[in-house]
Amino acid sequence: MLLCFSCNQQEQPIQKTENPIETTSLYFIRHAEKDRNDPTNKNPHLTEEGNARAENWNTVLQNIPLDAIYSTNYHRTIETAQPTARKNGLDINIYDAGAIDTETFLRDNLGKHVLIVGHSDTTPKFVNSVIGKQIYSDIDDSNNGNIYIVTITGNTITNMVLTIN
Repeated sequence: MLLCFSCNQQEQPIQKTENPIETTSLYFIRHAEKDRNDPTNKNPHLTEEGNARAENWNTVLQNIPLDAIYSTNYHRTIETAQPTARKNGLDINIYDAGAIDTETFLRDNLGKHVLIVGHSDTTPKFVNSVIGKQIYSDIDDSNNGNIYIVTITGNTITNMVLTIN
Protein backbone atom coordinates (compact mmCIF):
# COMPACT_ATOMS: atom_id res chain seq x y z
CA MET A 1 0.00 0.00 0.00
CA LEU A 2 1.29 3.43 -0.93
CA LEU A 3 0.77 5.99 1.81
CA CYS A 4 2.82 9.01 0.83
CA PHE A 5 4.34 10.42 -2.30
CA SER A 6 6.35 13.53 -2.94
CA CYS A 7 8.60 14.43 -5.81
CA ASN A 8 11.08 17.19 -6.51
CA GLN A 9 13.11 17.88 -9.63
CA GLN A 10 15.79 20.51 -9.99
CA GLU A 11 18.88 21.38 -11.94
CA GLN A 12 21.99 20.98 -9.81
CA PRO A 13 25.57 21.73 -10.66
CA ILE A 14 27.28 18.36 -10.69
CA GLN A 15 30.93 17.69 -11.33
CA LYS A 16 31.40 17.27 -15.08
CA THR A 17 32.26 13.75 -16.19
CA GLU A 18 33.36 12.22 -19.45
CA ASN A 19 29.84 10.90 -20.03
CA PRO A 20 27.37 13.32 -18.38
CA ILE A 21 24.31 11.58 -19.87
CA GLU A 22 24.65 8.47 -17.71
CA THR A 23 21.82 7.96 -15.24
CA THR A 24 22.51 7.12 -11.63
CA SER A 25 19.62 5.76 -9.53
CA LEU A 26 19.92 5.70 -5.76
CA TYR A 27 17.46 3.93 -3.45
CA PHE A 28 17.76 4.93 0.20
CA ILE A 29 15.96 3.02 2.96
CA ARG A 30 16.07 2.93 6.72
CA HIS A 31 16.73 -0.40 8.43
CA ALA A 32 13.73 -2.56 9.23
CA GLU A 33 12.23 -3.00 12.71
CA LYS A 34 14.89 -3.68 15.32
CA ASP A 35 14.68 -5.57 18.60
CA ARG A 36 13.99 -3.06 21.37
CA ASN A 37 13.88 -5.52 24.29
CA ASP A 38 17.27 -4.42 25.66
CA PRO A 39 17.54 -0.60 25.60
CA THR A 40 21.27 -0.84 26.42
CA ASN A 41 22.00 -2.85 23.25
CA LYS A 42 23.41 -0.39 20.69
CA ASN A 43 23.60 -3.03 17.95
CA PRO A 44 20.36 -5.04 18.01
CA HIS A 45 19.23 -7.54 15.40
CA LEU A 46 15.96 -7.31 13.50
CA THR A 47 12.72 -8.58 14.96
CA GLU A 48 10.56 -11.13 13.16
CA GLU A 49 8.58 -8.19 11.75
CA GLY A 50 11.87 -6.58 10.66
CA ASN A 51 13.01 -9.74 8.89
CA ALA A 52 9.67 -9.84 7.05
CA ARG A 53 10.14 -6.19 6.02
CA ALA A 54 13.68 -6.94 4.79
CA GLU A 55 12.23 -9.70 2.60
CA ASN A 56 9.55 -7.25 1.43
CA TRP A 57 12.23 -4.74 0.37
CA ASN A 58 13.67 -7.54 -1.74
CA THR A 59 10.24 -7.88 -3.41
CA VAL A 60 9.80 -4.11 -3.84
CA LEU A 61 13.24 -3.86 -5.48
CA GLN A 62 13.06 -7.10 -7.48
CA ASN A 63 12.80 -5.44 -10.91
CA ILE A 64 15.65 -2.98 -10.32
CA PRO A 65 18.98 -4.22 -11.69
CA LEU A 66 21.05 -3.24 -8.66
CA ASP A 67 24.78 -2.83 -9.17
CA ALA A 68 25.78 -2.17 -5.56
CA ILE A 69 24.40 -2.27 -2.03
CA TYR A 70 25.69 -0.17 0.86
CA SER A 71 24.92 -0.53 4.56
CA THR A 72 26.18 0.93 7.78
CA ASN A 73 28.02 -1.57 9.98
CA TYR A 74 25.14 -2.56 12.28
CA HIS A 75 23.25 -5.85 12.52
CA ARG A 76 19.91 -4.16 11.74
CA THR A 77 21.10 -2.45 8.54
CA ILE A 78 23.08 -5.41 7.24
CA GLU A 79 20.16 -7.76 7.97
CA THR A 80 17.83 -5.37 6.11
CA ALA A 81 20.11 -5.39 3.06
CA GLN A 82 20.89 -9.12 3.11
CA PRO A 83 17.86 -10.57 1.26
CA THR A 84 18.27 -8.10 -1.60
CA ALA A 85 22.04 -8.61 -1.73
CA ARG A 86 21.60 -12.40 -1.79
CA LYS A 87 18.99 -12.24 -4.57
CA ASN A 88 21.21 -9.99 -6.68
CA GLY A 89 24.43 -11.87 -5.95
CA LEU A 90 26.01 -8.73 -4.50
CA ASP A 91 28.29 -8.10 -1.55
CA ILE A 92 27.23 -5.50 0.97
CA ASN A 93 29.60 -2.54 1.03
CA ILE A 94 29.97 -1.06 4.52
CA TYR A 95 29.97 2.73 4.76
CA ASP A 96 30.34 5.17 7.64
CA ALA A 97 27.29 7.44 7.57
CA GLY A 98 29.12 10.09 9.58
CA ALA A 99 32.13 10.23 7.28
CA ILE A 100 30.78 9.54 3.79
CA ASP A 101 32.03 11.89 1.09
CA THR A 102 29.02 12.46 -1.16
CA GLU A 103 31.03 13.58 -4.21
CA THR A 104 33.29 10.52 -4.05
CA PHE A 105 30.27 8.25 -3.49
CA LEU A 106 28.50 9.69 -6.55
CA ARG A 107 31.62 9.49 -8.70
CA ASP A 108 32.20 5.86 -7.65
CA ASN A 109 28.60 4.95 -8.47
CA LEU A 110 28.07 6.94 -11.65
CA GLY A 111 25.63 5.21 -13.96
CA LYS A 112 24.70 2.56 -11.39
CA HIS A 113 21.56 1.47 -9.55
CA VAL A 114 22.46 1.49 -5.85
CA LEU A 115 20.64 0.54 -2.64
CA ILE A 116 21.78 2.37 0.52
CA VAL A 117 20.56 1.20 3.94
CA GLY A 118 20.89 3.59 6.85
CA HIS A 119 19.07 4.96 9.88
CA SER A 120 16.26 7.34 10.80
CA ASP A 121 18.66 10.29 10.94
CA THR A 122 21.44 9.32 8.52
CA THR A 123 19.23 8.34 5.58
CA PRO A 124 17.50 11.73 5.13
CA LYS A 125 20.82 13.54 5.71
CA PHE A 126 22.52 11.48 3.01
CA VAL A 127 19.62 12.10 0.59
CA ASN A 128 19.77 15.85 1.33
CA SER A 129 23.50 15.82 0.69
CA VAL A 130 23.06 14.09 -2.66
CA ILE A 131 20.29 16.44 -3.86
CA GLY A 132 22.00 19.54 -2.47
CA LYS A 133 18.95 20.75 -0.53
CA GLN A 134 17.65 20.34 2.99
CA ILE A 135 14.26 18.83 2.11
CA TYR A 136 13.99 15.72 4.26
CA SER A 137 14.01 15.60 8.06
CA ASP A 138 14.69 12.65 10.36
CA ILE A 139 12.34 9.72 9.91
CA ASP A 140 9.86 9.12 12.72
CA ASP A 141 11.05 6.25 14.90
CA SER A 142 7.92 4.22 14.14
CA ASN A 143 8.41 4.49 10.35
CA ASN A 144 10.54 1.80 8.71
CA GLY A 145 8.83 1.99 5.32
CA ASN A 146 10.25 5.04 3.51
CA ILE A 147 12.19 4.66 0.30
CA TYR A 148 13.88 7.75 -1.07
CA ILE A 149 14.57 7.50 -4.79
CA VAL A 150 17.10 9.87 -6.33
CA THR A 151 17.80 9.84 -10.05
CA ILE A 152 20.65 11.84 -11.52
CA THR A 153 20.92 12.32 -15.29
CA GLY A 154 23.45 14.86 -16.44
CA ASN A 155 22.72 17.97 -14.38
CA THR A 156 19.14 17.00 -13.53
CA ILE A 157 18.32 15.51 -10.15
CA THR A 158 14.89 14.05 -9.46
CA ASN A 159 13.94 12.84 -6.00
CA MET A 160 10.88 11.37 -4.35
CA VAL A 161 9.92 9.53 -1.21
CA LEU A 162 7.44 6.67 -1.03
CA THR A 163 6.11 5.06 2.11
CA ILE A 164 5.47 1.35 1.79
CA ASN A 165 3.81 -0.82 4.42
